Amino acid sequence: MGLINLLLKDPITFVILAIALLYSIIFHELAHGWVAFQMGDSTAKYMGRLTLNPLSHLDLLGTLMLLFVGFGWAKPVPINMNYIRNKRSGLILVSCAGIIANTILAFIALLVFRLISPSPSGSIGLFLYYFAQINIILAAFNLIPIPPLDGAKILMGFLSPRAQYALLRLEPYGFFIIIALLFAGALDPIIRFFRWIILTIIGFLLF
Repeated sequence: MGLINLLLKDPITFVILAIALLYSIIFHELAHGWVAFQMGDSTAKYMGRLTLNPLSHLDLLGTLMLLFVGFGWAKPVPINMNYIRNKRSGLILVSCAGIIANTILAFIALLVFRLISPSPSGSIGLFLYYFAQINIILAAFNLIPIPPLDGAKILMGFLSPRAQYALLRLEPYGFFIIIALLFAGALDPIIRFFRWIILTIIGFLLF
């Protein structure tokens, strides 16, 4: 179910959820570009992607899929590994950046929720709840080791060149594989497992 149905049924919740989702995705992509920039790759900066402006990150097809199907994406931040000295560690750190950013955002949202104790049904409470849950799901989903997701790139950083090449050969078909597995429910146990790990880390930090 996409966000369009929610817009028709509950416009206020739609706006809250849309803003939370939009900036969760933006911070995820921004983190990739920022870490790459710190490691010597200025590609994202020169292409105007180190910004919180949604127009710089939104992908038309990904946005439409999100609205009507409930699954979407933003434009990937351009990374040129040739500008990064240590390509193996660079690949791991840049790929981890978005996942770590989403985990930190979820932690902050839950921490603020705990400190201010807003009404769960109020606008602030709903935003913090959705913002935390969306970031946890984004982090967990991106840990799946299927290209082009971050989990596959992190895995590639630990593999031999031959194994990296074998995984890269899946990338042109990765989107279709992920969609098929999602609709079949085959990825649900993996996402739940990664979600449990992230929640355990956040819970440890909170308490």
